[in-house]
Amino acid sequence: MGKGDKKSKKGKIWRDSYGNSRSRAALKAKLKRTASKKTVADAGTGEAAAKPKRTAAKKKDA
Repeated sequence: MGKGDKKSKKGKIWRDSYGNSRSRAALKAKLKRTASKKTVADAGTGEAAAKPKRTAAKKKDA
């Protein structure tokens, strides 16, 4: 069961195809579950963590 196997998940990934062992509906459902967990975790803290803005370093006059 490896890359060349048309019926295995690894073979489907290698061939960029979908089927019973790698269904798109299952992938979408998994992404939806993880996205909902992230939004629940963010809502629990009360406020979103702000990323610090990155600025360019100033050149020193020589």
